[in-house]
Amino acid sequence: MATKIATGAPQGELGGEADAEPGWPRPAYSWYVVGVLLLAYTLSFVDRMILSLLVAPIRAALNISDTEVSLLIGLAFALFYTVLGLPIAWIADRWNRRNLIVSGVALWSVMTAACGFAGSYATLFLTRMGVGVGEAALSPAAYSMLSDTFPRDRLARAMAVYSIGVPLGSGVAMILGAFVVQAVLAEPMIELPLFGPVEAWRTIFMWVAAPGLLICLLLLTIREPLRRGLVQAGSQGAAAPGFLAHLKAHRAALGALFAGMSLIGLVMYGVIAWVPTFFARTYGMDVAQAGLWFGIIMATGGAAGLVAGGTLADRLFAKGVADAHLRVMRLSILLGGPPLLAATLMPDATLAFVMLALAFPMLTMHGVGTVALQFITPNEYRARVTALYFFVVNLVGLGFGPMLMALLTDHLFGDDGALRYSIALVTGIALPLAAIILTAGFSAFARDLAKMTDAG
Repeated sequence: MATKIATGAPQGELGGEADAEPGWPRPAYSWYVVGVLLLAYTLSFVDRMILSLLVAPIRAALNISDTEVSLLIGLAFALFYTVLGLPIAWIADRWNRRNLIVSGVALWSVMTAACGFAGSYATLFLTRMGVGVGEAALSPAAYSMLSDTFPRDRLARAMAVYSIGVPLGSGVAMILGAFVVQAVLAEPMIELPLFGPVEAWRTIFMWVAAPGLLICLLLLTIREPLRRGLVQAGSQGAAAPGFLAHLKAHRAALGALFAGMSLIGLVMYGVIAWVPTFFARTYGMDVAQAGLWFGIIMATGGAAGLVAGGTLADRLFAKGVADAHLRVMRLSILLGGPPLLAATLMPDATLAFVMLALAFPMLTMHGVGTVALQFITPNEYRARVTALYFFVVNLVGLGFGPMLMALLTDHLFGDDGALRYSIALVTGIALPLAAIILTAGFSAFARDLAKMTDAG
């Protein structure tokens, strides 16, 4: 039975009276903030994921294996994205979050362009690390800003729309990448002013990095929001023992969220990285064409799933279901896991795409987990807890998801054509385990939410 909470909390914190609380920005401006942050998040995933469509030319140019490519896609990015996310979030809890995001967008755009100039595998690895450093500044600060821009009863929908940047950015990378790859790679070498002839795949990094300047200008049009719900008034810089004590006090709920999302991420990031190559190897499709159709599925189905998950979580939470967000996460696995697993085993490409089209709107509903995190975290620690969350989730999911599937293909099956079975094996084990862990965390999350509500 779902745990209930009172919906008549003061100041509109939990019920429908949130609009009556003074000081919240106007809805039109609040949603403008979401829109600008969504554009930044979308660009981050375009820059992050475009490499997935360049597996073949990069392998040929640098003479590397699937496992080495997976390290570029995953670990090279995730290592600094996750590790530096913690100190950057410490800054976000104390400094102007808008300006921090602007700095991050500028840095990752420059480093994405630099990927195109990398002359060796080691250099490309380092520039991918640089992309991770820049992107580490975005989400912890963005989630903290949104928590101070929307009242609780509208926060899940706002964060769901922001999170559309994940499937939208990945989808745009696949869709645009499909056309760019076909157009640019038609000529193996391209003449660039000042640089002379360069390999065509290198110019793709420069094209996807270019919109970063526009995003920086748009970010300057939004304001740093007022920090709300400060537990330790007058002490913005809470001492580290207080932060650690918070983690310890909420370890059961946080552990369920971290572990559940990590296992979901292990599957999702691995699938996003390898599905175009899976279609090429299993069904003989052109990788650009596979990326185009998969990109459409991610952009449309993923966006629909995030909005549906956020709306459902908001409605359940407004009705008093304290663990609503964790329940929506579990539901996403139960509904989306089976068709995703089936997609890897279909006899032809059309049926595989149909299964993916069924899976993605369901699976992306799990994005409400980041909202749950904000509910059991005081303002002083939100950016740091969010960064720690992304540290764990992305280190496991982005760092090891693509690599695990590649390792299974290279060393367990020993056959490039067995990529489908590597994806199926990881999916069939990780998603059921995630559902079990999330279920175990329901009661702990409800208790912690009640404590936070009482303290507020």
